[in-house]
Amino acid sequence: MKIEILKQRLNSDRPMKSVTLRMPEDVVEELKTIAPLLGFSGYQPLIRAYIGQGLRQDLEKLEQSNFLELIDSLKRQGVAETVINNALAEITH
Repeated sequence: MKIEILKQRLNSDRPMKSVTLRMPEDVVEELKTIAPLLGFSGYQPLIRAYIGQGLRQDLEKLEQSNFLELIDSLKRQGVAETVINNALAEITH
């Protein structure tokens, strides 16, 4: 994930939106039990953490997939492997 996006996500002043989510009662009770043990002030911040973690993982997978597709496309269009490798080295440093 790009560092700028990550910095935005860590900003506690981001606007929030209320959503309604139906969950089994036993799951909510388990979330309430485990939240303080994991250092959360309540079960809702724990749910947000779980959602955020899963979302970041999925976004990373999609970004990596798009990245690999771009490399394959460049190769098919005749861009030399050395040019691609130099570009990759440049953006990872």
